[in-house]
Amino acid sequence: MPIVITDQDARTHLSMPECIEAMRTCFSDLADGRAVSLPRVRYTVESGEPDRSYYANVHVGAAPSFGLACVRAGNHIIDDSAYDGGRRSMRNPEPVNWSVVILYDIKTSEPVAFLHESHVSGVRVGATSAVAIDEIARADASELALLGTGRQARAHCEAICHVRPIRRVRVFSPNARHLAAFVKDAVRPDVEVVAAADAQSAIDGADIVCSATNSTEPVIRGEWLQEGQVVMSIANSDPTITRREVDKETFLRASDIVINDWDSLHANRQIELLELLDAGEVDRSRVHLLADLAAGRVAVKSRPDNIVYYKSNTGLAMQFAAAGAIIYEKMRAAGTNRVIPREWLASEQYGIG
Repeated sequence: MPIVITDQDARTHLSMPECIEAMRTCFSDLADGRAVSLPRVRYTVESGEPDRSYYANVHVGAAPSFGLACVRAGNHIIDDSAYDGGRRSMRNPEPVNWSVVILYDIKTSEPVAFLHESHVSGVRVGATSAVAIDEIARADASELALLGTGRQARAHCEAICHVRPIRRVRVFSPNARHLAAFVKDAVRPDVEVVAAADAQSAIDGADIVCSATNSTEPVIRGEWLQEGQVVMSIANSDPTITRREVDKETFLRASDIVINDWDSLHANRQIELLELLDAGEVDRSRVHLLADLAAGRVAVKSRPDNIVYYKSNTGLAMQFAAAGAIIYEKMRAAGTNRVIPREWLASEQYGIG
């Protein structure tokens, strides 16, 4: 019978090292044509309430190595009552996330789980970034600059610390309260976390620069970067908003750029890179897929004389299928009473003709 997997179940049954290896597997499978992840579909529609609209964010894909496919049915209410020209506020009437990921057995087509997306969403992005960092960064990278203090920043800090011997994290946020709380809540006892006065001082001298913010304007300036650094960001434009977490100079100074998916780059109109490609300022040969790195088809390495930029340009549905499979198998083995009767979901078989 299908089960319900809550955020707490995900925290209990999915470790960061497990998720990193799952992401490595499904990206390698993607390079081999085994895994499937279609570009996400986003749309908004008026809700009938003043200053509010309904926002949908739908993902589909499959991770055959884990035996599951998935549909992520993401949705929120956008509240424009306090819109200031920056990022639009996703604010449901109740302080909860109603988005759900449905996991399907690819051998039977039966739904096996309904997964809360909030916790897994952050972990799978951080784990994917760790796969990229593990492929790109020097083995002795020990200084991390972190811009942002939210859920994604925490997940990325944890994940990067698992694949590189990070000893010091310099973190910056314009929100002093959030910054102080992040520094106080140390990642690990062997990792020193210190507050930086600003983004530039956080970046100065770091081996790895990670931006995990909700900014719509650049927080990383290419002129601040130094040769030998690996830079990564997760904010991207989509059909509902234009976002540029790094400036043009960052793209131009990078010897190589790594992305997750070409189709999504176009489908979601991620103009911060598309404009440079269309203008010929960035050559497509400098842009590589993470899947090809994970499968060993392409090698992109940080050197003392270059800058490598990983643009985590999209989330892929296969990530939810792979991570969800780990949680599902553990919960099924342990037993859970949070089940849904199969007959509630099964409808009549239909024929053709």
